[in-house]
Amino acid sequence: MATPSFQHLTIDTLTAWIEADDPLILVDIRDLMSFTGGHIPGSRHLDNDSAPALLESAPREQPLVVVCYHGHSSQQAAAWLAGQGFAEVYSLDGGFTEWEHRLPERVERGRP
Repeated sequence: MATPSFQHLTIDTLTAWIEADDPLILVDIRDLMSFTGGHIPGSRHLDNDSAPALLESAPREQPLVVVCYHGHSSQQAAAWLAGQGFAEVYSLDGGFTEWEHRLPERVERGRP
C-alpha cells in the first residue's frame, strides 16, 4: 500500500482556485496569535484542539490546503492529514509569509 502523500501548491495556483470559487478547505497551522494577526481569507485555524472537529466534519474529497509560516512545517501536517484519508492534500509553498508579502490586500485580520 502506498504511503499517503501531499503535493506542493504555489500561491498563484491557490489564488486562481479562490478566484474561481473552487471548493476547498484551507487550514492554517500557525499559532493562534499569528493567525489572528493575519490569515488567508476563508482559512480556519488548525491545532491539536481543533483537529478532531476538522477530521469529523471536513469532506475528504475536497482539496485540503495547509498553510504555515514559510511552507516547511505545513509539509509534515499535510502528510499527516493525507494519512487521515483526505484525497488531495497540499502544502502552500512560501506559506503565509509569502502570501502576505505578495497579496497584502488579501489578508484577513482577527478571528474569522
